[in-house]
Amino acid sequence: MRGTADLPLHTGHAPPWLFGKMVKLGKAISEVIVNEYGTEELLRRLAHPYWFQSLSLVLGFDWHSSGTTTVTMGALKAALGPELGLVVAGGKGRASRKTPDEIVKLGDQLGLGTRRLKELVRASRLVAKVDNACVQDGYQLYHHTLAFDEKGNWTVIQQGMNSRWARRYHWFNADDFLNDPQLVAGQKVENKVMNLASSESEGARETVLNLARERPKLEMPELGARLEMPKRANWSALKEVYEIQPRNFEELLLVKGVGPSTLRALALISDVVFGKPPSYKDPIRYAFAVGGKDGVPFPVDRKAMDEATLTLREAVEMAKLGRKEEIQALRRLGYRIS
Repeated sequence: MRGTADLPLHTGHAPPWLFGKMVKLGKAISEVIVNEYGTEELLRRLAHPYWFQSLSLVLGFDWHSSGTTTVTMGALKAALGPELGLVVAGGKGRASRKTPDEIVKLGDQLGLGTRRLKELVRASRLVAKVDNACVQDGYQLYHHTLAFDEKGNWTVIQQGMNSRWARRYHWFNADDFLNDPQLVAGQKVENKVMNLASSESEGARETVLNLARERPKLEMPELGARLEMPKRANWSALKEVYEIQPRNFEELLLVKGVGPSTLRALALISDVVFGKPPSYKDPIRYAFAVGGKDGVPFPVDRKAMDEATLTLREAVEMAKLGRKEEIQALRRLGYRIS
């Protein structure tokens, strides 16, 4: 399924009374899913753009905007914990840069070993680098969260923005970070997008990697004028790449300083000089209806929200005591995403 998604940027904050209720209801919904299907299923659902959007609306959003990502993940971060076997690291702005430290701290609480924690930190860094540097779609990342369970399963939900719109990127247990690995929801980009994370960019990635391994002494002033190349690549980073000699493109991405400008410069050389162009297709896939906030189409029903939370909590408690009737009744009202 492919299309466009409208996630307009909205200013302001969720009121404290609403956020508190979102945390409680989010925890109740999460407990039901974990008890019925396990933590991996909840992570899989969070990685589905439509299901995530639906969850945001159930938790109290009656509009489609950038806040459905940041506030919903903030509520889940507060709601989930080691007692459920599932935690969330990261967040918006400055909090996103604390993700690696939080992964280690929360992973220790879940009992994950050092090797698995390193893998999770690496995945977090790679996902951010791919969506910010490999996928050059005009959106700057400002929100990054990684949810993971006690078995090491993980989902990353991150969001970028331009002057008017937001774009959300979903990942789940990726082994391959470079062949159309993510699901993207947001406003379709009208201008040309460069996507080195596409399967169509395999030749370009190989050429870029080989170029980066060479001694960094290339000067390309004329190409810059003709092809809208960045004014300069990060030559210090390229020097480090030359000294490290990364074995693959993922290792190249993880070198500090190898960002959008450097990758774009090398990708354009790959295209013009070696005939190996990167993909210029926008990876956008999912569309949502456009709505407004501030009570449109209707204000949050506080009483109904509290009742829904209580119903789910009671069902969870009964299930723990061996009474499955309540959970089975709830199951008949819904469906499971395959």
